[in-house]
Parts: sequence; structure tokens; C-alpha cells
Amino acid sequence: MTAEQNLKELNIELPKAADPVGSYVATKICGKQLFVSGQISIDKNGNLIKGKLGKDFNIEEGYEAAKRCALSIISQVNKACENDLSKVKGCIKLTGFVNSTNDFTDQPKVINGASDLISKIFEQNGIHTRAAVSTNSLPLGVVVEVDAIFELN
Repeated sequence: MTAEQNLKELNIELPKAADPVGSYVATKICGKQLFVSGQISIDKNGNLIKGKLGKDFNIEEGYEAAKRCALSIISQVNKACENDLSKVKGCIKLTGFVNSTNDFTDQPKVINGASDLISKIFEQNGIHTRAAVSTNSLPLGVVVEVDAIFELN
């Protein structure tokens, strides 16, 4: 199935692609690569998902926050591709940042939320490389931020 069909099948409505709030662009195409700036954890009502893994959130809640980041990534990709996800050849890499306590060590399990969703939507073309990094703080106090690199046709 196509990415659009998978979104419909999974009953997923993409959030509005947010405009940047700083001195950067949300996406940039270089040759056949599409770079997506970090997307922060925002719930379906537009509220920031704020806090720390290992203190305020458990792994499952972090996983869901990372999924929200992935939805924002797909929204940015869709906007950059003029609402045509068939222009995406594949996902190359995700980098996930997890706002966590010093003793929290399950960052990969949290970022699996983003990885799993990208793979469900883009199927084989969604398989990617990845980094899952702990940090002591993220912008606006959010719990997760994920950026991405895609290859275009």
C-alpha cells in the first residue's frame, strides 16, 4: 500500500505542519535528500508534552510522545512534497532526543515510537538508521524531539 493508504487504513490524521519559531526552516531539500528539522512532542490538541523520562513519564508514555513527533515529521514531509507522499523514496535516518533523568537508559525504547510509526506508514521504505540520545533538557521542556532525513524520487 502507499503511505497515503496506510494513513487511511490506520485512521491517522496528520497534524498541521508547524511553522518554525526560530532562525531555521522546517525542511530543506538538497539534491534528492529531504532534511526535516527536529519536531517536538505535541499532543493531538496542540499542547506540548513536557517532562522527563524516568521522572514524569514511563517508557510507554515516552513511546507515544515519540509517535507524535513522527506524525509531525510526516506532516512536514507531506508539506515539502506538495501533499504527495509518493515522492518519498524512503526514510534514511531518524535522530531522537529524550529529555531524561541521569539514570534513565531506555532511550531506544522511547524512540521506537517514532521508528515504528515511520515504518508502518512507509513500509519497507520506512526502514532507517537511527540514533537515540539522552539529554538533560529540550526546547520548551518537551519530553521528546526527533529529526529526520528522507530520500526523494
